[in-house]
Amino acid sequence: MDSQPLDLEPAARRITASLDAVDDGALGAATPCPDMTVGALLAHIEGLAVAFRDAARKELGPATDSAPSVEDGVLGADWRTTLPAALDGMAAAWRSPDAWEGMTRAGGADLPGRIAGMVALNELVLHGWDLAKATGQPFDAEEAHLRNTLALLANRDDDPSTTSPFGPPVPVADDAPLLDRAVAQGGRRPDWRPAG
Repeated sequence: MDSQPLDLEPAARRITASLDAVDDGALGAATPCPDMTVGALLAHIEGLAVAFRDAARKELGPATDSAPSVEDGVLGADWRTTLPAALDGMAAAWRSPDAWEGMTRAGGADLPGRIAGMVALNELVLHGWDLAKATGQPFDAEEAHLRNTLALLANRDDDPSTTSPFGPPVPVADDAPLLDRAVAQGGRRPDWRPAG
């Protein structure tokens, strides 16, 4: 790889740190992801953390062979233990330079390790923002992580046949803050607030 791999740990740690503020009564609350509650979002984050951990390790199997489905996302009773462990495992796996080399699989698609790592980081950034917004918490991210999201998603609207798990980009001003531009490129409204 030509450049230093990105460190996923700060983005994973940010999600873990936000979990203390998520009380059980909030699990049914709406998120910026259409049709996804906070509980479903947490289940989705745990599923993708396991899948991308296995993708980094090149341990291909059930977790890497299909995209996590919102409908399948059932949050386990012990999520306050299992979710942080899954995020830690994902971040640790992507610290290995080998994770970023060769080919791997995630979401049922074969792709270069470098791209899988970029996608994994993008998932942490966007869903970390989703969780923070849905639970009324502040959110910030490293500039390199936000630029990764922009770079990864910027060209997806160049090919109308390309499908994406995210909605179409939301228009924002060219001089909008980097965070707003990144989440808007991920199909989110930067000004999203919970209803009520």
